Amino acid sequence: MKNTAQKIHATTQKFTEIEDISDDIVLLSGGNACLMIEVTSTNFALLSIEEQNSKIYSYASLLNSLSFSVQIIIISKKLDVTSYLKLLDIEAKKTQNKLLSEQIGLYRDFVQELVKVNTVLDKKFYICIPYSYLEKGAAGAAGTAMSKNSNKQQIFIDQARASLHSKAESIHSQLSRLNLRAKTLEKEELIKLYYEVYNDGYIEVNQASDNIKNPVVRKEEE
Repeated sequence: MKNTAQKIHATTQKFTEIEDISDDIVLLSGGNACLMIEVTSTNFALLSIEEQNSKIYSYASLLNSLSFSVQIIIISKKLDVTSYLKLLDIEAKKTQNKLLSEQIGLYRDFVQELVKVNTVLDKKFYICIPYSYLEKGAAGAAGTAMSKNSNKQQIFIDQARASLHSKAESIHSQLSRLNLRAKTLEKEELIKLYYEVYNDGYIEVNQASDNIKNPVVRKEEE
């Protein structure tokens, strides 16, 4: 029975490829790594025909310029406006201007009704850039990637960082031509992203925690 209990007891991390995060580099099992770039969106439908064509040509130029593989990830989540509605209630009660308080109340009711009638989604866009130790040649890197030796592991991390940063610089340059803001995610932002991905549905990530070092999460009340 004791052995059976030990076999059943396992963490979620056992089922993911993520082994560690070093600064802005995600270290994966099997001698692989990746870097994540978050990209802002643009409302394509509101652009003029000339602007739309310019975006299309710039995007085609980005794809044609790639000499390495990338993965484009779109994460859609139903937007939870509960905390925003509570904030509006607080502001309505706090203000001493009766007319302003009524307007805030009307706006709160409008937002609440809007999310009831329509599904409001929060979309986020990412470009994942992969790295494999094989990029350095099978003979020269085979021992480095899989070794438990700390010195060899650090060599692998340094190689991955140099390669991924070079690729990311090229992506950032192309995205700037599309007038899209992009940033390479750091360790704290990566932790928050993976928490959202792997724990979606039973934890809530505090939306006000974007600028703090540790992600704030809490279980939903049943």
